[in-house]
Amino acid sequence: MRASTYPLVDAEEAAALVLERTHVLPPERVALGEAAGRVLAQDMRAPSALPAFPSSAVDGFAARAADAGRSLRIVGESAAGRPFAGRLELGTAARILTGGAVPEGADTVVMVEDVSVAGEVVTVPSNLQPGTNFHRPGADVRAGELVLSAGIQLGAAELGLAAALGFANVEVYMRPRVVLMSTGDELVEVGKESGPGQIVDSNRWALLAALREAGADVSSLGIAPDEREALRTMVVGALEAADVLVTSGGVSVGTHDLVKPLLESLGNVHVGRVKLKPGKPFTFATLPHGKLAFGLPGFPVSSLVTFEVFVRPALRKLQGFSKLQRPTLPVRLGYDARATADRTEYQRVTLVREGSELVGRTTGSQSSSRLLSLVGAQALVRIAPGDVGVKAGTVVEAMILSLP
Repeated sequence: MRASTYPLVDAEEAAALVLERTHVLPPERVALGEAAGRVLAQDMRAPSALPAFPSSAVDGFAARAADAGRSLRIVGESAAGRPFAGRLELGTAARILTGGAVPEGADTVVMVEDVSVAGEVVTVPSNLQPGTNFHRPGADVRAGELVLSAGIQLGAAELGLAAALGFANVEVYMRPRVVLMSTGDELVEVGKESGPGQIVDSNRWALLAALREAGADVSSLGIAPDEREALRTMVVGALEAADVLVTSGGVSVGTHDLVKPLLESLGNVHVGRVKLKPGKPFTFATLPHGKLAFGLPGFPVSSLVTFEVFVRPALRKLQGFSKLQRPTLPVRLGYDARATADRTEYQRVTLVREGSELVGRTTGSQSSSRLLSLVGAQALVRIAPGDVGVKAGTVVEAMILSLP
C-alpha cells in the first residue's frame, strides 16, 4: 500500500473539469431508419409547408359558402391521393374524404352528417362559413420554419416529422465508441466457479448496460490481468478504434492497482481522487487524439454512482446533447440522512408521492459494496459534507433516475 499523490478534488469541480475537457464528436449523415436515439447535429427547417395543400378534416362535401342552403349538383369526388380534377363552380359540390385535397374554388367542407343527398344532388345547410372543416396550407408547419433544433434526441415524433418534411437522411453526431474492461486477478466471469478469494465480475455488466443506455457503442474487453505490460498492451490496442476507455477497479493505491500509473504513462491524469461518497478513487484522464479515460472504483455502487455523476454527462456531450445532466427535483427526505464530514454523498432513495410532493425513502444500508441499494432506486439524493446531517422532512435536491 502506498499513499496517494493525488489531491482530493471537490466533486462539483471534478465534474466541471471532465466536461471542460470533453469535446463533441463530429457529425455524420445517416438514413432516417438508423437515426432513432441519435442527436440532431444541425437545425432542421421545413423546406415546404405542412400541409402542402388544403385538406379535408372530415368526410363530407366540398362546397362554396356562397351556396349556403341550396341544393347543389355533385360533380365529382376528392379522396386522399386522388384529388378532384377541375375547379368547383357556384351551384356545385364534390364529395370529399378525410385527407382529400379541397378542390380549387371551394372554401368550405360540410360534414356528411349535415347534408341530405338525393341521387347526384346534395342539399347543404344555410349556415355555411368559409374555412370550415379543412386544414389550410402551412397550418401545421410554415415553409422555412425551425422545426427541430440541434442537440435534441430523435425519437418517434421527431423522426415522423422529419419524414413528413421529406428528409430521407439526417445529420447526427457520432456515437462515442467505448471500450470497457474490469481489472483484478480476484475477478472471475459470471457463470464460472469462483476460486479462493475470488468474486464474480458484476461491475462490467452493470456498466455495459449503463453505457448503452447513455447512447455509447460499447466493446467489452473482459477482465484485464493485474500485470503491467499485459494491461498496457490490451488498453493501447483497444484505444486505436475507441473514443473512450472505461475501467472498473484498479484505481486505489494498492500495489496491484495499475490503472492510474498506466493512464499517467499514456496521457494526463486530471482527477485522481474526489471528495465523493461513494467513489473517492474516481480517476479521469485525457489521452492523445482527444480520447478520454475514466477509471471507476471497484466497489459496485461506487462504480455506478461515479458513472452517473461524471461519465454519463461526458458521453452526452460527446454525442452533442444540449442537456447533459439528469433532471433534478426537490424531494422531501423521509429519513434522517447522515452526512460525511469531508465528502459530498449521493444516497440512494425510492420516491413516493404524498400530495404534491415527492418523498425520498432510503433503500437501506448505503455501503459502497451493497449493489442492492441501487436496485429500484429512483433518485440520488445529494447530501452536502458536514457533521450534522439532514433531518427527515428537509427538502433536498435529488438527481432523478426514474419517476414513480
